[in-house]
Amino acid sequence: MHDQPLTPELFTWEFAADPYPAYAWLREHEPVRRTRLPSGVEAWLVTRYADAKQTLADNRLSKNPAHHDEPAHAKGRTGIPGERQAELMTHLLNIDPPDHTRLRRLVSKAFTPRRVAEFAPRVQELTDGLIDRFADRGSADLIHEFAFPLPIYAICDLLGVPREDQDDFRDWAGMMIRHGGGPRGGVARSVKKMRGYLAELIHRKREALPAEPTPGEDLISGLIRASDHGEHLTENEAAAMAFILLFAGFETTVNLIGNGTYALLTHPGQRDRLQRSLAAGEHGLLETGVEELLRYDGPVELATWRFATEPVTIGGQRIAAGDPVLVVLAAADRDPERFADPDTLDLGRRDNQHLGYGHGIHYCLGAPLARLEGRTALATLLTRLPDLRLAAEPAELRWRGGLIMRGLRTLPVEFTPPQK
Repeated sequence: MHDQPLTPELFTWEFAADPYPAYAWLREHEPVRRTRLPSGVEAWLVTRYADAKQTLADNRLSKNPAHHDEPAHAKGRTGIPGERQAELMTHLLNIDPPDHTRLRRLVSKAFTPRRVAEFAPRVQELTDGLIDRFADRGSADLIHEFAFPLPIYAICDLLGVPREDQDDFRDWAGMMIRHGGGPRGGVARSVKKMRGYLAELIHRKREALPAEPTPGEDLISGLIRASDHGEHLTENEAAAMAFILLFAGFETTVNLIGNGTYALLTHPGQRDRLQRSLAAGEHGLLETGVEELLRYDGPVELATWRFATEPVTIGGQRIAAGDPVLVVLAAADRDPERFADPDTLDLGRRDNQHLGYGHGIHYCLGAPLARLEGRTALATLLTRLPDLRLAAEPAELRWRGGLIMRGLRTLPVEFTPPQK
């Protein structure tokens, strides 16, 4: 009989590199566990798939930090970095119905499958343009030169940020990502600049808005039009909305492309399988493959904060009103009770109801766009740079320290420059 192993240490650098063994231990021994986070806040971690799914859809768990029972000084530790100083509290990630329902209905018009399909050629053009910049060199850092700029430029195009302003956005976003786990001052300044810029852009677009929408109208114009037609979206809400789409739609996609490419480069059999399928002009394996990469090592490790509005029982554990609850998507998506061989990467996996985009009313709105960007990025990389390989040992790579997101700081690669 083995002694019960010691509780694994969470949130260390070693844990950041590979949290999955620790999550497997928690799923088995303490599936709903109260844990002190690096910020000092205590929260419940939910690690089993069935419990996670129930928690994500439970309306007794509110997204609004006002329900947190911590003293006021601790509340600032449970949101997106810098958002409080920037009056960013009204956005989709931390509001509940009915406001959530109203705002979500407005924004969902931008992410219809048809709208995303119309955007596909632009995503392909951006992807090729970024690869063109480093293809002749035979080496690149795929995070900074590819995974990072692609979603920024894509979401800027979708929002309607003029091309000449998009590099400013890239710089602000870089500040936000670089300081994700560190000093908050730089983040707050970037958030403030971005918010100020968006408020001004909304004002300029409102002045120049044509009477009738044009085909493929940008998202900010659509938000203005909706709010001018009785949906009553204030300028502050519109700016907060544009910001959260940028925030939610950007770092997640950086990590989807980064983690996904890394997983393919470290699983040569699966990568060959995908390359053969793409060479044959098939797209089925690419589609199931992106879902599997999201499940296997997805960009969002923990779902965003929820707060119990009344006592709740999750997985047999009683949780008091006011307690914060964090669903560990990365643990739930490798639960052997739900997925066969969960630690195996299988790009053709069919039964794959992963929680990478959440579940319930906060299910990720931008999922169709993220899927499009992920598929386009991975397919184009593998097709244009067929012998792409890691230029560092996996143990040398550093993962970003932070709570919610999971992503690499750098991804150095080498390849044979394509023949002109």
